[in-house]
Amino acid sequence: MSKNNLSKGLNIVLILCVLVLLIMLKYNKGDVETNITKDEKNTTIETIHERKSVRSYTDKKVTPEQLETIVKAGMAAPTAVNKQPWAFIIIDSRETLDELGEVLPYAKMIKNAPAAIVVCGDMTKALEGQSQQFWVQDCSAATQNILLAVESMGLGAVWTAAYPSEERIKSVTDILELPEHIVPLNVIPVGYPVGTEKPKDKWKPENLHWQKWTKK
Repeated sequence: MSKNNLSKGLNIVLILCVLVLLIMLKYNKGDVETNITKDEKNTTIETIHERKSVRSYTDKKVTPEQLETIVKAGMAAPTAVNKQPWAFIIIDSRETLDELGEVLPYAKMIKNAPAAIVVCGDMTKALEGQSQQFWVQDCSAATQNILLAVESMGLGAVWTAAYPSEERIKSVTDILELPEHIVPLNVIPVGYPVGTEKPKDKWKPENLHWQKWTKK
């Protein structure tokens, strides 16, 4: 091979190496820019801060598919020892919703909601002994997932408690014909908001402590 041909070959290799390097830099830059964009537009954080208790709804129906998607989000919550001691009841029967609204003092708005989700604890799946009460935390985590899913879908909801009120537990149990091992934690009306409720700013620096408890 002549010196000229060798020189040309080396130049071609050098050019190819530079091109590969430029392409790699371009893709890496794109990844960085994408990450920055994701950080700047963190929709999860936005949804958390936009969540609000919605008590007024339009006449628009919530579809079974939407309701199932919401419950799936609830089931994605963490649970103690992964026991998943929960059961969910979706209600879109006008008769049942109205009946619940009549007996639950803090769920009157359910009479105007097109649907509701009842989050229950399943005692046959709960831990035993003193640890059994972890079902409340597990079902509460599922409830928060439900509320955030509702917010992210442009819907509105509000957490109305059944547990630990014996009277409300009995009312929900009787209307929904729940077996003895199922305990209703709450009833969540779901619907399209009329837009009157606004999120509350609950950030209070005095409630935050670093390392140890500090007097404010």
